[in-house]
Amino acid sequence: MSERYKDYQAFDFDWPSKGVLRLTLNRPDRLNSLDRRGHEEITEIWRDLSSDPDVRCVILCGAGRAFSAGGDFSLVEELTESYEAKVRVWQEARDLVFNILDCTKPIVSAIQGPAVGAGLVAGLLADISIAGKSAKLADGHTRLGVGAGDHAVILWPLLCSMAKAKYHLLLCDPVMGEEAERIGLVSLCVDDEVLQEKALEIAIRLAEGAPTAIRFTKHALNNWMRSAGPAFDASLALEMMGFGGPEAKEGLASFREKRPAKFT
Repeated sequence: MSERYKDYQAFDFDWPSKGVLRLTLNRPDRLNSLDRRGHEEITEIWRDLSSDPDVRCVILCGAGRAFSAGGDFSLVEELTESYEAKVRVWQEARDLVFNILDCTKPIVSAIQGPAVGAGLVAGLLADISIAGKSAKLADGHTRLGVGAGDHAVILWPLLCSMAKAKYHLLLCDPVMGEEAERIGLVSLCVDDEVLQEKALEIAIRLAEGAPTAIRFTKHALNNWMRSAGPAFDASLALEMMGFGGPEAKEGLASFREKRPAKFT
């Protein structure tokens, strides 16, 4: 494994085929949730991948039965209490989206089970997103008591229409794999048992394709997302503002106590 990846802890790395680097989120006992370091790493990894001459395509997946359960409670609590944390995570959340959009290598995601938070961001921003039938995609920001930031405003209306985006982002209703494909939120949905095989098949096709042509096509298409940058910036700022308010504290408490939130 290249020295450039030796310090990463949130991922396991392997090469299932020539030019194809697979990143596996590696906390299956915690449904691959991301702590502070994991959130930093899923933000920064795309720059290293983009500049690695040995990588022609990337697969992102999760170990165990989940893709990623998002940020863990320690990170959310830090956001409710620390101005410095809000500034740091605001920058990371912005960088996560634009680092993926700017990554010169094509990215394939293989999503099984729960997919939430920063993991969901990366999974949906992948150039080819493949969901297993068990996939359960959810943006739970308003349930937590903050505005939908992350990637939601920049991506969901473009993929699945404004009407569907508002329905799922305002109500936090999850989207299962087959429905996600039907409404255009993911590229494909396949049976869970062939998910990894299908992701590798597509990654090999991309790795064997014309690299510059694929890179240029990806860059041009991603300008649709970049054009939504002002709306995205507003959503992130409003999300961070929300973490300083009473609704986020009640939302976090309700998750920890496994009860319905009581917003006033």
